[in-house]
Amino acid sequence: MNEDPRCCGTGTCIIDPEGRCWCGQQWDGEKMAMPKLDASTAEPPRDSAIAEGRTTK
Repeated sequence: MNEDPRCCGTGTCIIDPEGRCWCGQQWDGEKMAMPKLDASTAEPPRDSAIAEGRTTK
């Protein structure tokens, strides 16, 4: 297997050309880290009470 300097040291990293590992981490230019959450693509809450504006007291 090719020794990739981006590997975290476990020897199990499979990193694609974009720098994403199978475990979910991504190369940020210096180290492997969890990618930042893009709030514009995040799903809204599925709780119907919240979606309808109802609250409990």
